[in-house]
Amino acid sequence: MVPGQGAHPLEGLLRLAEALDRRGDLLMLVETASKSAPDDCRLLELSGTLLMQRGELAEAVARLELAVSRRPCHLPALSLLATALNQAGRFNEARAVLDRIYTLDPADPSSLSNIAYLMSAAGDMDAALNLYRKAIQIQPNHPQMRLNYSIALLKAGYFQQGWTEHEWRFQLPGHTSLPMARLLPNITPALDLRGKKVLVTHEEGYGDTFMYLRYIPLLAERGAIIRVWGAGIMADLCRRVAGVDSVQVGGDIPPYDYHCPFISLPRAFAASKTPFGITPPYITADPAKSARFATRLAQDRKLRVGIVWAGAPRRDQTEAYMLDQRRSMPLSALAPLFSLDGVSFYSLQKGDAAAQLASMPNPVIDLMPAIESMDDTAALIDNLDIVVSVDTSMVHLAGAMNKPVLLMDRINPCWRWMTDREDSPWYPSLRIVRQTTAWEWQDVVSRVRNMISHNAERKIHDA
Repeated sequence: MVPGQGAHPLEGLLRLAEALDRRGDLLMLVETASKSAPDDCRLLELSGTLLMQRGELAEAVARLELAVSRRPCHLPALSLLATALNQAGRFNEARAVLDRIYTLDPADPSSLSNIAYLMSAAGDMDAALNLYRKAIQIQPNHPQMRLNYSIALLKAGYFQQGWTEHEWRFQLPGHTSLPMARLLPNITPALDLRGKKVLVTHEEGYGDTFMYLRYIPLLAERGAIIRVWGAGIMADLCRRVAGVDSVQVGGDIPPYDYHCPFISLPRAFAASKTPFGITPPYITADPAKSARFATRLAQDRKLRVGIVWAGAPRRDQTEAYMLDQRRSMPLSALAPLFSLDGVSFYSLQKGDAAAQLASMPNPVIDLMPAIESMDDTAALIDNLDIVVSVDTSMVHLAGAMNKPVLLMDRINPCWRWMTDREDSPWYPSLRIVRQTTAWEWQDVVSRVRNMISHNAERKIHDA
């Protein structure tokens, strides 16, 4: 076989390496193979892919640029290069590569869709939406393209249309196995829910559930009997939400008249008088648990600040893993906060990143080993003054409790936080502190430090 033609045998191991988080091992094999075949562009592309997934972006871009220089019209290599540049926050360079792809293959709507995705990442929402519309005109029944379009609409603040489009996700695997004919319809004055059993099902992450529990009381006000299914470690929190009749974890599907995944609740209410549900707080801490945690916190007048510096990496899911690299930071990046007077810091961090506490010379109080559920976490948050976090479920939990939250957010944020604003229509107590440069947290932490300092001074003054 001529080098660079067809798939390289090692490419067959990529999905396995991703699933087992053995990217480093596969990269070593690729590097060894490259020594025997230094001109094989396929190995350059594979090594670039692995380096990108591992967060070694400068080297990934260099490998992929070399691959493209050898095969200038090879669309897969160009697509990989654009993805790596996008991940690095080098949006203008990524756009140039995507424009090149479009020139080479203008009939493929995925080229337009990919450029639209990049424009959304760069915050140019008008350009993104126009490009998505052009792509959809060419291929209107492409579920992933329609889903991406919906996310851009939501990010731009076009909520009613965005939620309608978001239902295209049901054409993709992994969202619901329940019959679509019994999906909860849009809420209108004519819809009679009195005595109707509505089964609300968990979908995707904890943050989604915390965010959309706000609609449950509104369904109950219309006479519906609300059953939440699949809540897991959130079960106790869900039971205390006004209007929840019962919560079931596992077992057989309970009887229902309508079902609705949590993420479809905003669509149901999008055209109603309450498109954002009820105003927080709609999640409350268990009073007894909160009282127990109160005895474990420092009994002084210092500002109590909960911190989360990293999300769940989910290394076996490449897209989620790459996103987490952008949203998370090392605990050491928060070091400037720990010299503040009048402030006590409490870790709200779970997972592997919590081990970083052992290497910090400044004291961060860690009560998380005692946490067994989200109900426990809510009880701890209930005793804090403010939560400072990267984009994780803790932001949603604290926001749903109406606890002051400072969100340290990345370039190319989740649609929920929109663009060019510091507040959120979802959580009145939330303030967004955005990156100005991809991968750079220093400025974000500096601004957060000033905000915490101001709050600490105010607490001492008000005491």
